[in-house]
Amino acid sequence: MRGVTIAIGIIALLWVFLLASGLFYIVDETQQVVVTQFGKPVGEPIKEAGLKMKMPFIQKANYFDKRLLEWDGDPNQIPTKDKKYIYVDTTARWKIVDPLKFLRTVHNEIGAQARLDDIIDSATRDYVTSHNLIEVVRSSNRMLTKLEDIEGMGQEEQMEEILVGREQLVKMIFDQASQFVPEYGIQLIDVRIKRIRYVEEVQQKVFDRMISERKRAAEEYRSEGMGKSAEIEGLTVKELKKIQSEAYKKAEEIKGQADAEATTIYAEAYGKDPDFYQFLRTLEAYQKSLGKKTRMILTTDSDYFRYLKEKGGEE
Repeated sequence: MRGVTIAIGIIALLWVFLLASGLFYIVDETQQVVVTQFGKPVGEPIKEAGLKMKMPFIQKANYFDKRLLEWDGDPNQIPTKDKKYIYVDTTARWKIVDPLKFLRTVHNEIGAQARLDDIIDSATRDYVTSHNLIEVVRSSNRMLTKLEDIEGMGQEEQMEEILVGREQLVKMIFDQASQFVPEYGIQLIDVRIKRIRYVEEVQQKVFDRMISERKRAAEEYRSEGMGKSAEIEGLTVKELKKIQSEAYKKAEEIKGQADAEATTIYAEAYGKDPDFYQFLRTLEAYQKSLGKKTRMILTTDSDYFRYLKEKGGEE
């Protein structure tokens, strides 16, 4: 038993010695390793996770992250094509795709961040300086499409048309930067303009321009609303006149039919007893023409009061 215990102790000490010497190393799922011997890479990069072996003391395991990494640049003051100075703050996502080339060129993440500073900042400066401020700030003409056709607007007051826009500008920066990073074993995943800040003298002009743009847009929408209101009102009046015209036509038709029927009835009544009909018509004439203050000057032989005379003669 004493011999077994001594053997186990020797094995344990040997295991500790091997671990301390660096014979074994562990590769995590999120890591990749390049083994170097006296500072020079040996073999191919190790990207599979697990327990690995190397020569102790003379070989070293260099670990590199396999996950997406963040690059966050410093805000740079850049002049636009129309001579407006702005601070542009960019950010990017990248990853190590060739750890061997990465180790040989930039050695570590600090070196890679420095290279990305140069590459992305240079691409950003190139494209910002070759475009006007509005191209860097905006991505579309969504409120400017119709404003440029407004009559009476001076040339200086007109809004510039956006031909490229911020979204496309960022894509161009990404495309240019992506051409240079592969030589460092890096793949650029995405580039974004995180923030744009205006210098003091530009900021107020930008605010004034934004206010002016909104006012013009509001005036345009107001004008369109008034035009639509007038159109609806015109259609309403037209429809009303049409309804009134049709109603008047229908009323006249009904009135004409009633007059025709009345005439027919009068004619039939007149045919049955002409004297009685004439008597009724005369009474109607008396009712319509004679009032409390009515004065009439007639000759003695006028036929107007014929029935009154006859009545008086009978009495």
